[in-house]
Amino acid sequence: MSSNEGTVYMLRSRATEGSDDWVSPEPAGDVIADAVLEATDLDADDIDGLDTYVDSESLRAVVGEGTTESLTFAVEGHDVTVTADGEISVGG
Repeated sequence: MSSNEGTVYMLRSRATEGSDDWVSPEPAGDVIADAVLEATDLDADDIDGLDTYVDSESLRAVVGEGTTESLTFAVEGHDVTVTADGEISVGG
């Protein structure tokens, strides 16, 4: 999910399958940073803004427009892959 200009938004993956709770889109930078922090030993101060690591248009093509299936980029030495369905994986 994204806006047409500026910030790219996406839904945070939740482990509440079957829940009727309303979920609000969040800035992709926040969602991706949290995924990186959860999967690594990095601290929030170690990570710069998302635009330091990936072009917003490339990210929008994946999570907004769906014209690209996935995107992989490096965040402080860790490979981050974002897929069109909003999944985020962080590798070594």
